[in-house]
Amino acid sequence: MSAANSQPASALDLLLDIELPVTLRFGRTHMTLNEVIDLNRGSVIDFGQSAEEPVEVMVNGRVVARGEAVMVQGNYGVRISQIESRRERLELAPAAAPESEK
Repeated sequence: MSAANSQPASALDLLLDIELPVTLRFGRTHMTLNEVIDLNRGSVIDFGQSAEEPVEVMVNGRVVARGEAVMVQGNYGVRISQIESRRERLELAPAAAPESEK
């Protein structure tokens, strides 16, 4: 076995294999429990967001990029138009949710 193969993986290599949740946020809305119960197949939820507003790409609950919703070969996708800087990602880290959102 060569020396290159016997060395442990670098810390970066270990981090690159970690899976993180990715969420696309198209908008937000508030609904009463009764409205949620009334949802069924085909129901439409208005997020109060126009088609021109960017979709937020969130990783582990933090916005890391923004873009526009697109169709690619019959599948939905997001075309990234803005990537948050490292400083912005750290400064905009989600704080504890206010009592009204819990």
